[in-house]
Amino acid sequence: MKILIYGAGVIGSLYAAKLKESGQEVSILARGQRLMDIRKYGIVLEDVNTGNKTSSRVNVVEQLDPEDAYDLVVVMMPKNHISEILPILAANRHTSNVLFMVNNAAGPDEMINTLGKERILLGFPGAGGTRKEHVVRYRIVSARQQPTTFGELDGSATARLEQIIDVFKSAGFPVAISSQMDAWLKTHVAEVSPMSNALFMAGGDNYRLARTRDAILLMIRAIREGYMVLQELDIPIVPSKHKLLKWMPEPVLVALMRRIFKSDEMADLIGHAHAARYEMKQICDEFKVLAQTTSVPTPALKGLYTYTDPDVQPVADGSTRISMNWRGVGIVLSALVVLIVVLIKI
Repeated sequence: MKILIYGAGVIGSLYAAKLKESGQEVSILARGQRLMDIRKYGIVLEDVNTGNKTSSRVNVVEQLDPEDAYDLVVVMMPKNHISEILPILAANRHTSNVLFMVNNAAGPDEMINTLGKERILLGFPGAGGTRKEHVVRYRIVSARQQPTTFGELDGSATARLEQIIDVFKSAGFPVAISSQMDAWLKTHVAEVSPMSNALFMAGGDNYRLARTRDAILLMIRAIREGYMVLQELDIPIVPSKHKLLKWMPEPVLVALMRRIFKSDEMADLIGHAHAARYEMKQICDEFKVLAQTTSVPTPALKGLYTYTDPDVQPVADGSTRISMNWRGVGIVLSALVVLIVVLIKI
């Protein structure tokens, strides 16, 4: 398959290199220093799990011309740059498949109005990482956590979707199809936006966030507010397993989030938030628009939104001024006791 990866950031570079090494005909669109680095060094990847380094020579281009023809264009750009590249994609009529793998709470209407419904697919990567100079340090997320996910706008299982799945799977990415990709993306923003803003509230350090209960509490409450917004708009929580966050008691979730955020894995996966503050504000603004069409109160979302401004000072390290809600803890403890008794009898 002849593929153009539109965007040479951490994720675009990772997918371009892996797809090229799997035998696909891949080009990557890059500009500025990144363009020069790829031409000089290739795409250099370092697997954070193994320390293994690879270098892939991928064809690099500076622009998408109207006469260029690809089987697939994969857009991996920050959401705040999508509007400016849509006219470029629209001018190219020789590529019938454009896969947007970007954060998106606003839905696909702008893309549809510019490109036409039939050209568009939606997706999201299952990887994270950081870049230091020309070296991309990456981590591919497990299928259990978040596979690379794709879907047609109408949720159908088409031949082109199956082909794309096969191509990405052969490149070593855990993959999945979602029949509700727009809902999947809105759910993702309902979660990742509070997480990113809580990270900013804690000074941009995930280990500091793990120590700062107030930031974690606001993050949990903001995610739940986001779920209520989606529920009022009849947008399902996708994947459905994420609904557990609605019901788990706050102390249990705080303990769980502290454990998650103090891990090196989380440092790798959210590393992009430091370099993508404007994108995080963009998707936060998009979700605010959704929230304003509902009657759902969103004090936690509004509180965290303050920290999208880089001039706002982070909260004190380890801050515990916000009271925690202990409702439901007794039920959880009782259930654990019953489970332990059952296991002992077995």
